[in-house]
Order: sequence, then structure tokens, then C-alpha cells
Amino acid sequence: MPIGKRILLAGGVGLLVFALYRRLLSSGRIRPSADENPLQSFKKDGDSDRVKKHSYSPENMPIGKRILLAGGVALLVLALLYGAFYFIFLDLMVDLWWFRSLEFESYFWLRLLYRYFISGGVTLLFFLVFFLNFWVASNFVGVTLHNLLEVDSVKRTLAHKFKSGALDVYLVVSVVLAVIVAFPFYDQWEVALLYFFAPEMGINDPFYHNDISFYLFSFPIYRLIQQELLTAFALLLLAVAFLYWLEQRVLASAGEKYPKGVRIHLAGLLICVCLLVSWGFMLQRFGLVYESSHEPVFFGPGYVEMRYHLPLIWVALVSFMLAAVSAVVMIYSQGQSGKRPLFGFLVVFLLAVALRHVPAGPSLLTRLVVHPNPVETEKAFMQGNIEATLSAYNLSNVETLDFEVSLTPENDLADWATKGHLQNVPVWDHELLGDVYNQLQGIRPYYRFQSVDEDRYLINGRTQQVNLSARELNIEKMPDEAHTWENIHLRYTHGYGAVVTPAAQDAGRRINWYLRDLTLQSGVGFGVKNPEIYYGLDDYAYVIVPNLLDVVDIAGKNPVADQYAGIGGIPISSLFRKLLFSVYLNEEKVFFSTSINDQSRMLIRRNIRERIATVTPFLRLDRDPYLVVAENNLFWVQDAYTVSDQYPASKPLDASFDETGSVTKINYIRNSVKVVVDAYSGAVSYYVVDSDDPIINGYGKAYPGIFQPVSQMPAELKSHLRYPRDLFYYQMQIYSKYHQRDPAAFYQQAETWDFPKTNDQKVMPYFLTTEIEGCPGIERFILVEPMTPVQRHNLSVLAIAGSLDFETCGAGFSEQIAVYKFRKDIQVDGPAQINALIDQDPLISEQFTLWDQHGSTVTRGRMVIMPLGHSVLYIQPIYLISTQTSIPELVRVIVSMGDEVVMDEMLESAFRRLEARLRRESPVLPGGGPPDPTDSGDRVSVTENQSTAVKGNP
Repeated sequence: MPIGKRILLAGGVGLLVFALYRRLLSSGRIRPSADENPLQSFKKDGDSDRVKKHSYSPENMPIGKRILLAGGVALLVLALLYGAFYFIFLDLMVDLWWFRSLEFESYFWLRLLYRYFISGGVTLLFFLVFFLNFWVASNFVGVTLHNLLEVDSVKRTLAHKFKSGALDVYLVVSVVLAVIVAFPFYDQWEVALLYFFAPEMGINDPFYHNDISFYLFSFPIYRLIQQELLTAFALLLLAVAFLYWLEQRVLASAGEKYPKGVRIHLAGLLICVCLLVSWGFMLQRFGLVYESSHEPVFFGPGYVEMRYHLPLIWVALVSFMLAAVSAVVMIYSQGQSGKRPLFGFLVVFLLAVALRHVPAGPSLLTRLVVHPNPVETEKAFMQGNIEATLSAYNLSNVETLDFEVSLTPENDLADWATKGHLQNVPVWDHELLGDVYNQLQGIRPYYRFQSVDEDRYLINGRTQQVNLSARELNIEKMPDEAHTWENIHLRYTHGYGAVVTPAAQDAGRRINWYLRDLTLQSGVGFGVKNPEIYYGLDDYAYVIVPNLLDVVDIAGKNPVADQYAGIGGIPISSLFRKLLFSVYLNEEKVFFSTSINDQSRMLIRRNIRERIATVTPFLRLDRDPYLVVAENNLFWVQDAYTVSDQYPASKPLDASFDETGSVTKINYIRNSVKVVVDAYSGAVSYYVVDSDDPIINGYGKAYPGIFQPVSQMPAELKSHLRYPRDLFYYQMQIYSKYHQRDPAAFYQQAETWDFPKTNDQKVMPYFLTTEIEGCPGIERFILVEPMTPVQRHNLSVLAIAGSLDFETCGAGFSEQIAVYKFRKDIQVDGPAQINALIDQDPLISEQFTLWDQHGSTVTRGRMVIMPLGHSVLYIQPIYLISTQTSIPELVRVIVSMGDEVVMDEMLESAFRRLEARLRRESPVLPGGGPPDPTDSGDRVSVTENQSTAVKGNP
């Protein structure tokens, strides 16, 4: 929070404390003790009237002022009660009930305990530091009780103020200053929590050889503590010195110099300030590991930092400490000795600080030493940056495989096609399929398909890749008169079911559905016991279910009383809860509605991302949660990350973890948690898939029982875990440069990769279900990302995430990344070059031109690049989007291998034609005879065989 807001907040707290204190003092409940006013026994007779004139008594106040004061106090009390109810009690109770409904009540209280124990403890610590020092200073005034008899009454009154101010002024000042200084801890209390609970990582940094956990957990909290303590003691030193100076000036006639206690107090504060400054210099050494001045070549400290700045930090540290010792000696000797050493050490200190901040020194060293021999001088530091970055982004164990491109691709194509792999070719883009689902399966105006997911299911005994989406509730397109409170919160309460289609489809035909309609019709065995979706991706309003309304024909079952029978949500069985929710939601109908009964439950925070973020705000969420169709319920699986920007010498990048596109700077990331949300009950479960991540281990120790090992995840859900698309994109963004592990090659950047582009759009990672070379017979659901050289369009590598461990070929979720690297001396076309090859085909170009003239727009889908044996296959779907209906229609599929391009309606015939082209012979199509040689995209008969999944072979 900005310092201005911190001061305003602290000022408000201070005024509140001061007002309460004055009120108690005026009421007589607090009285200064006799010890706090020793001058009472030394008053002269002539001074009694003068003292009485200046005394305060509420009985002497006029009646009007007393009424105004009482009214002000009453308003203050009412304001405090109002604020306590709305901002503490109300939110506290609703949150407690909500966490209890998720069976996280102990976690709720533990989290509150940690937060207020750390925040309150730090505030109390700083309050005691300020208050005790002010109290000590008030007892070291420069006069004694003996010579107070000789000073006049005005100075005697001022001396009394100095001595008795500890409970009147210093209390308020201490509270204000404590809140200001401690405020940063209120936002970073979980940083302190990890300091206590997070384990060591087991990896040392290459510069200071500290465990990485020191930088992730200790260094941030040390730096924060040092800054705030230095601020506190610097303020104290100035305030106490001013207090002593002021009282000495006011009571100078007493003729005494500063007593020994004053000198001890000031020297102690000065020592504390000096020690804290010295600690700051010690921490500056570790701050060098985040140096960014060498970008874009490398990140982290270099030759200049470790050979120039680091020695100067040590010189500044030593000279400052010696100067501090000289200053303390000078204070004790009252200026008689220590001046010359103090001056000398200060000169050395200022010179060391100046040399660090004057650019001439580093520039000269860089020009004369670094630039003539950049690789030799920076080799160790670039190596440290490479190793740290690969470790921070979990890229240290990437498997690199050489991809030998075959000169006879037709043999690889024939072998792959005869094994029946065509039915796992994803020809439908999930971005375009959403419009199709909404037009053909929305059915009711209050349903919408928010997003389309990709997954694999066991269908008829084989693993098959599918597209699927949840039919969620959305009443935006309902008539305005339907947007009533009863409809929104009691009647239209949930979505219903899902749709599933195979990823492989033939063009020119109706879409094949595996799960469809509100009857959940399925010919391949899909079925859900509770298909209602109360929790999803949309911004749902609160609902109250079950209720007394007869909700008829909402989901297509006619008639049906479609009422909630789950145990999720907050019970609102009492009038007190109804009243509290009426105030919380600012809606009186919650209290007065007769449709709510004792069985009703309040369902709030129904967006799954909001739900997860409320429970665990310290996790960053992937932008693409996906649906899993299980036997009993529909489930959402959300990938969650632990991130940090404190990994030493690791290259930072800008990551986005929400739909708004806001950027977070990170240099460490782990997909350590898979979160499962029941779409029916709203239950939230956390499963740890990366037990080596120290951050999630720290939270697991701090909050026992929240995180479960992935081995406890139900097998039905575990089989649908996948590698996160966002994570793979960020990793390849880093790996495109940091795969060059040799410092010399890294400095040259001759092998840097880039994301390929088609039509000025990046080719993002896409899912495939296929076999992995080295593990035959095992089909994997993997992410694929092609990469090209910088400023070139040919392929350099195919990166695959979620592949198998090639040594064990085990089943289940895998975090393994493999990179298939092409030889440099062989041209392998990239997506942009294949697009150009398609444009150069006269028959395809003619067909595109013809389609564009009939009220439709030709749209090319994403290009899928598949490794087949030792060859590369390119597949691109072609869609027509009508200007009237805006429904995409799959009209053709283009396949390419080598220098040949074929367009057809069916995948099978397209592959036969491509193989024939490569062999320079006429194909034999499923319909019987050879095709028309003048048609590049013949309409041929379709062989329907899309109910089983097939395997691919890279």
C-alpha cells in the first residue's frame, strides 16, 4: 500500500485510540498515578490556584458541550458497531459457513490464526519498540527533582509533561507508528508462513552455495524485516534525539548536561540503526543474483557484479561499521575523541557507495575486460543462469531425440494408415467447435457452451480422443421480463449435461455425436447419474435450492420437479441465517420469500475459479479448466501452479493466470496441484502431483489435511489428468533459448527457436492421442508444439509434453518432456511453408475462390503436425462459415507430406490419395475405382467407423 494510505490508516487508528483514552480519562476510569506526577508533593502554596485553573474536570464543562461530546461518542460507538458488523462479523460468519460446507472449517480457523497471529504479533512488537523507547526517554529528562524547586512554574509544568506523557501522547504515537511500519506484513504474512514451514529444496545456487529455499523463503522476509526495522529505529533515533534536545532547550536553566542514561539510550539506538544498515549491506550481496543488466544475453550476476560490485559492498560494510563504532565513542566522550577516525571511515564508506553508483567504473571494466573476451569472462555466470533457469522451469530433464527424416515417406504413411490410426486425428478446432455446439445442442435459450475441451476416453475398448463441453446455465438471452429475482435465484439454477464428439470427423457429413441432447443420448456408453451443473465456468449468481417452486420442464424432462438433492451449499434453515444472508446479499427477498423452506441451501461462489481462489488464494490457476464426464457426476479439473519471482539467476517471464490478461512476473513455476471440483455438489479436492516442490510442501505442512497425494485421486479422474497447455507454452518460451546449454553456443544464439506462425498467428500447443516411439502399444494424450529457427519457417523440432518415461513406459500422468530434433542439413517444412504449398495448388485455390463467392467465408483451421515413423504429416481442416448462420462447417481436410498436397472430404481417402501421389500411382479409394484426376477434393463415399479409437506412431 502507498505510504500515504498507510499514514492515513495509522492516523485513523491513532485518533481512535486517543479518543477512547481521553474519554476514559475524563470519566475518571483512568487516573494518573501518584508516581507519574511527582511534582504534586513539591507544589508551592501560591501555585495551587494556578494549577487548579489549568486542571480539567468534566463536571466544569458547559451542558451544551457535554451533550455534543456524548453525542459524538455515541456516533463513534455506532460507527464502530456498524463497521464491526458489516466488515467483520457478517463476512466472518458467511465465510465460516461456506468453508464448513466444504468441510474446511479447521483450515478456515487455522488460516485466520496464522494471519492475525503474524500481523498482530508484528504490530505488537513494533508498538512495544516505540512505546518502551518513548517511556524510557520520558524518564531521562535533563532535570532532577531537587532542582525542580528552583525553576519557575511554567518550566515545572513542561517538565511534568515530559515525564507523564508516556500514557497520554506516546501511546497514540506508538500505535500510529507501529501500524505504519508493520503494514507491509499484513499483505505478506504468507511469505512469513512459508519461512517457518517450507523445507529445503536440495539444490544450491552457483554463486553463494546457499540452498534455493533461502532465496524463495528466507531472503524475502529478511529483506522486509530489515527495511521495516531500519525504518522503525531510524524514526526512534530522530524522535528521541529531538525529545531530548527539546527538553534540554526548554529546561536549560537547570544547568545540567545530558545525563549518562541519555547518552546510553542514544548510543543504543544508533548501534541498532548501524547494525540494521550493516545487515542491509549483507543482504545486498544476495540481491546481485537478480541482476538484469546483462539482458538480453543472460540474466543474473556477471563478471562486473561479482568482481566489482561485491568487493565494494564488503568495503562499504566494513567501513560503515567502523564509522559507527567511532560515532559511539564520540558520543560517550562527548566529542573529545573519535572525530578523526569517524571522518576517515565515512570518506571510505561514501567512496565505496559512490563507486557502485557511478557508471564510469563498471563501464570501463566492461569495455576493457568483458567485451574483448565475453565468453571467457562470463562463462561461469552464463552457465549459472542456464542451470538455474532450466531448474526453475522444470526443464533440466528434457529428453532430446534425433529425428531422422525418411526419404521414402510413403512407406511410413502406408504403415501408419493400415493400423487404423485415422480416428484420433483431431480435425476439428476446439475454438470453432463451440459455435457448432451452441447452435446444434444449446436447445434452450438459457443454456450455453462456455468452452470446448479436449480429452481421451476408453470407447469400445480403445482410447479415443474427443471434444466435449458442458451445457452450462446462462440466462442472458432470455427475455427481459424473465430476469426476475425468483427466476434467477430459485428457478433457473443449473446447467445440464454435456456433449461429446470424436476429434476425427469426415467433412461434408453431419457431426457424429457420442453424447448429445438433454436426454443424454449415447451410443457408446456415456452416462451420468447426476448431470446437473451447479458449478461451472460462467459468472453464476447465487441460488437457493431446493425450494418450494415446481420447476417443470427446465431440463427437458416433462414433467419433473427438478430439485437439488445434494449436500453442497450452506443450510439456511433458521430465521437468523436468512436474515444474515439478506443483509449479506443486500436482498430482502431472501428473508421474506415463502418459497424457501428448512431444506433449502444457499449456493454461492459458483464459478469454479473463484471457488478455488477463495479457498487457496496462494495458488495460481491455469486459464483452461476442463470437464471430465464420470459415471456419477460431472467434474471440473483445474491445474494449479505454485510460482515465485525469487529463484536466483533464473530468467523471468511475464505470465498470465486469469482471463483479464493481467501479467505476473515469475521465474519459477510448478504444476504441483490438480484441483477437482464436483459440478453438482461443489466439493473441492486438492491433489499434489509434484511432491518435490518446496512451496506446496510448505503449504502442506502449514495446512495439514488440505492437500492429498495424487495416489488418493479416484482412478476414474486420474486417467484424465493431462499436461497443462499454458505451462507448456511458458516452458517452450524459455526452452527455445535455454536448450543451448553450452555457454559458447548460448552466447552465439545460433540455435534459438521460435513459435511458428500461420496467417500471423502463433501455432500454440495442441493435443494428440498417439503412441510414443520407444513405447509401442501405449497410447498417450500428449501436447505437441512445433518450433522453427528464429526468422525462418522450416521446422527445427517437435516438442512433446506428457510423454512417457522411455525407460519404464509406465502408465498414468507424466510430466516428461521430449524434443524430437531434426537434422540441420535436411529441410523439413514448417506450417507457413505448407500453407504456401497449399496456396500454390491450382485446384485447391480455385475451389477456395469458388466457395468465397457464395455467401460463405473460407476459414483454415489449425495445422496439426504429426510425426509418423521417420516422416512428418501435416493436416489442416477447411471450414465454411455462412454469413447468415455463422455456423462453421467442415468441408474438406488437407493432408500433406513431402512436396505433395491432397484435399478431400474423408480422412481415409485423403490418405490413400496422398500415398498414391507419393508413389506416383493412382489410388484405390474405398468406393472402388480411381478418382477423377481433375478433382483435388472429390466427394467420395464415406466409410463410417468412428466408434473406436486408434493409435498413432511417431
